[in-house]
Amino acid sequence: MNNNKEIPVKDKPIQRRDFLKTCFTTAAALGTLTFKGKIPAKPEKDYDAKGLPTIIYGKTGATVPRMAIGCGSRFCNVKDPEKSAELLNLALDNGFYYWDTAHDYVFNDVISEERLGLVLKHRRKEVFLATKVGDRTYDGAMRHIEESLERLKTDHLEILRIHSIQSLEDVDKIGAKGGVLQAVQKMKDEKVTRFISFSGHSDAEAMAAMVNRHDFDTMLIALNHYEERKGDMENHAIPEAAKKNMGIMVMKAVRPRETVESLSPEDLIRYALSLEKAHVAVIGMDGLEVVKKNRKLLMNFSPMSPEEMEKIKGNLSPLFASQSLPWMQPGYTDGCRA
Repeated sequence: MNNNKEIPVKDKPIQRRDFLKTCFTTAAALGTLTFKGKIPAKPEKDYDAKGLPTIIYGKTGATVPRMAIGCGSRFCNVKDPEKSAELLNLALDNGFYYWDTAHDYVFNDVISEERLGLVLKHRRKEVFLATKVGDRTYDGAMRHIEESLERLKTDHLEILRIHSIQSLEDVDKIGAKGGVLQAVQKMKDEKVTRFISFSGHSDAEAMAAMVNRHDFDTMLIALNHYEERKGDMENHAIPEAAKKNMGIMVMKAVRPRETVESLSPEDLIRYALSLEKAHVAVIGMDGLEVVKKNRKLLMNFSPMSPEEMEKIKGNLSPLFASQSLPWMQPGYTDGCRA
């Protein structure tokens, strides 16, 4: 499915490199995929935070805004491709140059990566771009990476993540011979991506195992708001990543408001950004006013005191007694279709 219209932009279009046509080759006899081509690392000077607060993203050394644009289910609820492009252009014009998406972000027939591609083909050099690959096999992951690059209208990434770590068994599968880890490592070696990463919602021990068994640059992790998680994300997995100076981005900051209406999005975002070891919070955005409000919040941000953070945790108590929301159920994939 791809019925997105061409979005007019003032900038002169950047032609895609010819190598995309040949960068992935299927070796039918061997049943493997091989990347052909090396892309130079992206210079930092192209990024412009427009005055937004920024931070050094752990050992990556990259400077990023403290808030990233999440392009999952909430973003995909913007059904009109022109409106989603307008949102992304406004975000970029206001300094939100860190964009996070995934191969499997498909919601109501809206493919997130394709929507980003409408803008990236004109403004790629301005964006710090992350996507995720969910397939656990080498060949499957390489095919998904190829498809992601095609959708995103680019030939390189800033971050390539292994999507949604589920358990210690999943960690074993990822690191096995012929697994997805070999694919993302190859993409870094070949300079298709500057950095490699992983994400997870459900198992603090599995997230810590990914940190300690392998050499990743960053981690994207859900906060403790996730009812079905096992273990303590904020006090176990995040500190393990911090020990290795990894870039740490947190997600699901605003989700509790769906259950506890007294919580404000602003306070929940402040809580996420006040976590001592977290660098960035990724926030889903679905409208121009949301972008503007988040810019204002970030420009006026001040960390919460320990007492304020404890109060937020206390207000979250009703959340943990509820299992009625789809996003709390085992197997939920954030509105995505694999």
